[in-house]
Amino acid sequence: MAGAKLDDIDRKILAELQADGRMTNVELARRVGISAPPCLRRVRTLEELGYIRGYHADINARELGFEVQVFAMVRLASQSERDLTAFEALVQGWPLVRECHMLNGEIDFILKCVSPDLSTFQRFLTNSLTAAPNVASVKTSLVIRGAKDEPTIPFEVVEERVREAG
Repeated sequence: MAGAKLDDIDRKILAELQADGRMTNVELARRVGISAPPCLRRVRTLEELGYIRGYHADINARELGFEVQVFAMVRLASQSERDLTAFEALVQGWPLVRECHMLNGEIDFILKCVSPDLSTFQRFLTNSLTAAPNVASVKTSLVIRGAKDEPTIPFEVVEERVREAG
């Protein structure tokens, strides 16, 4: 399994853990068709190689009072690597920002933000985001409802590509 080439069992392990990261190693081994000790070794190797970045619970933000979700499109005044990196570092300290992606085109970054209410988001927007160094403009879009939220990798596409390549 050394290197970037994953075999069928590695991909099955990743798919199973993605579907249910709480299952025991014994159950995972049963599902992928190997015994528990080599299964655990494979999981540890997948973690070490960075294929598995962590294990998380899928928390319902609305149930915890985060009623507002906003996408903020940020344009910076300067796109030098130093300024891009400085903005990314700044974003790390903003709890309301849950995702940050650098884009190409007219917008430099898109931020996915959550907030308990609009006034809290407005304070963040005014006091932090638009006031941040190098921020030239911010456009926001309030999420009315989500139609799809799939934080997983489509393993059916991965398997199809492997079949086509092999």
